[in-house]
Amino acid sequence: MRGGPVAELCAVFAFELFEGPVLARPVIFAFSPMARGRGPLERLREAAEKYGYILAGSNNSRNGDWPDSEAAIRSMPTDVTARFSVDRKRVYTAGLSGGSRVAMQVALNSGGKIAGVIACSAGFPDAQPRKSVPFVIFATAGTEDFNNLEMRRLDRALNSPHRLMIFEGTHDWLPSNLAGDAIEWLEVQAMKSGLRPRDEALLDKIFAARVAEASAQPSELKALVADFDGLHDVTGYAARAAEWERQKDVQATFKKERFLEQREEQMIGEVKTLEKGLGSPDKRSDSLTELRDRLSDLSRRANVKDDSEDRRLARRVFHGTFVRSFERLNDPEYQKLLNEVWAAQQK
Repeated sequence: MRGGPVAELCAVFAFELFEGPVLARPVIFAFSPMARGRGPLERLREAAEKYGYILAGSNNSRNGDWPDSEAAIRSMPTDVTARFSVDRKRVYTAGLSGGSRVAMQVALNSGGKIAGVIACSAGFPDAQPRKSVPFVIFATAGTEDFNNLEMRRLDRALNSPHRLMIFEGTHDWLPSNLAGDAIEWLEVQAMKSGLRPRDEALLDKIFAARVAEASAQPSELKALVADFDGLHDVTGYAARAAEWERQKDVQATFKKERFLEQREEQMIGEVKTLEKGLGSPDKRSDSLTELRDRLSDLSRRANVKDDSEDRRLARRVFHGTFVRSFERLNDPEYQKLLNEVWAAQQK
């Protein structure tokens, strides 16, 4: 392993797989919402070491401070390429929350120079899904993540190569085990697009692991087919995926998932409508009263002992309301209300 802090701009890990001449390596530039560059590197480190990636995490980019983020975007590649041999065809970005939006913005503005994005708990800068982008996306979200719905919308709308993985958790970087999946997925996509030479032994190993996963979880069959089409014969798996999706219980599950998404959209929309009422003198008092009732109910449902879809839904909407209000609404009275409801939940 080689690396270290680069002019206090970013934390860097670089890994060489072989002795001898230094080979050009893929690099991941990671952006945190709190300018904590080392955090994502620790999550990605094991997989990066295995596949010889360079990791660079910004210590400057943070939510709400676009000038610092822009400076990091301009300076990080210069600093890293000055010290390490970088495969310029395989430059990736990664981010969490607002940092994910930075990572996506960099890719969108790169003119095709960014090969892919690891997007954790947030999607595009405007939060609106796209049908296609010129880079691959490995996306993640927690089951109780307030941006879970956004990531599911991204997954449903996007037709270009991507994968969404949902993990048990909240609004956070992808767990270390998913970090391994992410980098292996980037390796497969790079071989599929010709950005790196095909390694048949590696492809066979990853494919066998994905087949075993899909055998245990038929919901993974469709992703297996999408990822390995053109690399392996997936005809049989495509037929199995189609057959599985036609099953009545699976169709019922899809219907329930869409119902829950629509319910979540409705709940978020109702809270936003009440928040808009805070700006009207005629509606403000009633809006505050209704918001207190809604948030108190969400807090109660989010704090029940037993896990359930309703508890997860309540936690996503409840926490999302807090984040949105503090980031976008300058209303001390409403923020005081939110703090009171939050404090009551902690008792």
